[in-house]
Amino acid sequence: MKVAVECKSPLLQKSLEIFLSRYLSSAKQCDIIVRDVECMNDERCFYISGNKTSDLVKPFSKSQLILALEKKYQNMAHKDLVEEMGVETTEEPSFDILQKRIELLTSEYQENILKAVRAFYEK
Repeated sequence: MKVAVECKSPLLQKSLEIFLSRYLSSAKQCDIIVRDVECMNDERCFYISGNKTSDLVKPFSKSQLILALEKKYQNMAHKDLVEEMGVETTEEPSFDILQKRIELLTSEYQENILKAVRAFYEK
């Protein structure tokens, strides 16, 4: 999944860039564009605001953001597959996204523990 961030709010822009650092890409090469301004005609647009009609409602956590983006990405991929095959599939969504999310959270947790241990022993 490749993500570009285009926000009017500099604070939201920087926060999203930090949260999504491993997924960042240019707007031309990305799969999803995260914006804080509603966009009607772009399927790649992922809208963040305080409105309940947005894709993600503020305030949100990093994990909520990534899960919502992964869900949108999976839905986009599913839609492309359906269009390509010309038939609606009735299969349940796979647990690949959940597995990747668990792996991501585990690695982040491990990194935080190692930082804390290093900080303790460097004193």
